[in-house]
Amino acid sequence: MVEIKPVKAFRDNYIWLIGSSESHHVAIVDPGDASPVLERIREQEFSPMAILLTHHHPDHVGGVGKLLEQYKIPVYGPAAEDIPSVTHPLREGDNLILTNAGITLTVLEVPGHTAGALAYHGPGVAFTGDTLFTAGCGRLFEGTPAQMHSSLGKLAALPDSTKIYCGHEYTMANLAFALAVEPGNHAISYRIETCRKLREADQPTVPATLAEEKLTNPFLRTGEVSVKQAANRHAGRQLENEIDVLAVIRQWKDTF
Repeated sequence: MVEIKPVKAFRDNYIWLIGSSESHHVAIVDPGDASPVLERIREQEFSPMAILLTHHHPDHVGGVGKLLEQYKIPVYGPAAEDIPSVTHPLREGDNLILTNAGITLTVLEVPGHTAGALAYHGPGVAFTGDTLFTAGCGRLFEGTPAQMHSSLGKLAALPDSTKIYCGHEYTMANLAFALAVEPGNHAISYRIETCRKLREADQPTVPATLAEEKLTNPFLRTGEVSVKQAANRHAGRQLENEIDVLAVIRQWKDTF
């Protein structure tokens, strides 16, 4: 049985360890900082078998070098980005077989946050980096609204039961914005209360199911009348399509 464990890093990053209940081998997703990973490895007597990177930002790749000093393991990452530590560049449709973790992950190219960002999905799980957040999406640092809309569409096409493992604990802030966009959405209000209790208990709000995201994440709801109307009001004009809606609410979120 696959087990996924969070390692906290910096102020709000999550590094994910993918393993199995039968094996102490783990794959490490987006180790921006090696120290907390090495501490967890020592505590749990894990054996790292691979590093998976979603994009090139330092808070996701900064710990790779230090980890490689101690473990000679492959590093998988986006072929479309310049990450010197990557030994196995990946593109859309590639399969990554993590035998000792008992899971095979398929690669999706999800540009928008960065030009070559990847997501990894397998049975019931998706590691989305900074593309799809719980209740939000990443800033458009390198990509376009059209690219982000397409990338989110790929992720939204996964089964509703898919658990979304993203790179940051941003859920409460994202839900506050989501409620500003859709103040009448009771699913958002309910999720805020649920997530508030988790944070008060110092528990992560990640993962969330894709079904939850479709009910509460405005960036997956650009086709909903309520989100379109909110975007139109914010823009002061009638927007033509969902890409324009996403562009407006992403800019709105940037200054929220």
